Amino acid sequence: VQLQASGGGLVQAGGSLRLSCAASGRTISSYSMGWFRQAPGKEREFVAAITWTGATTGYALSVKGRFTVSRDNAKNTLHLQMNSLKPEDTAVYYCAAKSGSYATTGSLYNYWGQGTLVTVSS
Repeated sequence: VQLQASGGGLVQAGGSLRLSCAASGRTISSYSMGWFRQAPGKEREFVAAITWTGATTGYALSVKGRFTVSRDNAKNTLHLQMNSLKPEDTAVYYCAAKSGSYATTGSLYNYWGQGTLVTVSS
C-alpha cells in the first residue's frame, strides 16, 4: 500500500484544515488507519485512528473534540478534519495503515505516507 498525505498548510489559530490520505496499490478497506504527527524537536505522536469498517475511532486527548477522522473505502481515502486549531498542533502529519485492529503505537503500523506540514500561527 502506498499512502500520500495532502491538505496541509498555514492557518491561523482557531482555523480549520482537512487532511487527506490517498492510498494506491491496494484497497485500504481491510486496514485500520491512523494519523500521527511530529513537531520539530519532538517525537512522533498518535493523533487519531479508525478501524477498517469506520465503526470505531480513537483520538489523542489533545485533539479529542476538535479533530475528526473518517474514511471512504470506496475512494480509498482517509481524512482528518481539524477544527479549532492551536499553535501546538503545528507538525508534520502522517497517515499510516495496519492490518487488524487500530493501534495508538506507531511501530505497529505497516505502511506510512510521506507527511504533510501543518503550521498554525498565533
